[in-house]
Amino acid sequence: MNYQTLMVEKRVKGVAWVTINNPPANAIGDDLMYELEHVAKVLKDDPSVRVIVITSAHPKSFLAGADLMGIIQSVDPQAMDDDPIAKLSTRMQTCFQTFATLPKPVIAAINGHALGGGCEFALACDFRIMSKGRIGLSELSLGIIPGAGGTQRMTRLLGRAKAIELIFTAKQLEPKKAEAIGLINRAVAPEQLESVTTEFAEQLAEGAIHAMGLAKRAINAAEYPMDEGLAIEAKAFSETFLTEEPSIGIAAFYQKEKAKFI
Repeated sequence: MNYQTLMVEKRVKGVAWVTINNPPANAIGDDLMYELEHVAKVLKDDPSVRVIVITSAHPKSFLAGADLMGIIQSVDPQAMDDDPIAKLSTRMQTCFQTFATLPKPVIAAINGHALGGGCEFALACDFRIMSKGRIGLSELSLGIIPGAGGTQRMTRLLGRAKAIELIFTAKQLEPKKAEAIGLINRAVAPEQLESVTTEFAEQLAEGAIHAMGLAKRAINAAEYPMDEGLAIEAKAFSETFLTEEPSIGIAAFYQKEKAKFI
C-alpha cells in the first residue's frame, strides 16, 4: 500500500522505521489513523519485522493533537441521540491501542513536541526516546481532558499522584525532566536520536521477540484483577514453548553462550 501520511523503511536486523509525515503539523486525523492501523497490521504479520520505530518527518512536532476547532464545529446541540465527540475519542483510543497491544516492541523516537494527542500516542508505545521539544498532556489548558487514552496510560505509568499533578497543571516537560520522572525512557541530543534509537532497536531485535510479545500481553493484563492477570500470564508462558525460542535460549544458557534468536 502506498501511504499518504507515512513512510516505511525496513532496516537491518528486522527493524522497521515508520515516519509520520502529515503536513503541516502532523495532526491526528482520519487518514492518519487509518494508515497507522493499517501499517501496524502489516508489520505485525510480517515475520521479517522484529521491532518497530515510530518517528516524525516534521522538524518540530512528533505528533500533534486532533483538530479541536473542527470538533467544536461538528457538534450539533440538537442531536440528543448522538455523541460525535465521544466517538472521536473512542476512535483515537482504538487506533493508539493497536500499538499498545502489538506483539512486537514499539519505540517512539520523539524528535519534537509530543503534546496532547502526541503524548497519548507516545504513551501507547513501549519505549520513548526523546531528543527535543516538550512532552505532556496539555489538554486542561484548553478546558478539555485527554481523550485518547492519556488519563489511563499516564496513571498506570507514573501513578495517580504524579499523573493528576501533570494532567491538572497541563505540564509540558523538556526531555531531561521527562526522563527524570519516567515519562520517557531516555533523553538524548538531537544528533544522537537516530543512532541511539537504532542501537536500542537492534539490541531488542536480537532478543526473543516472540517471548517479548507474550510478555507484553501479560504486562498489559496487570490492570486486571490478580487472578485474571495470573491466568493470562500462565497462558502466555505456555505459548512461549510453541516457538524455537526456549530451546535456543536454554541451550545457550547451558553452553554458557549468548542466545542467538536472529
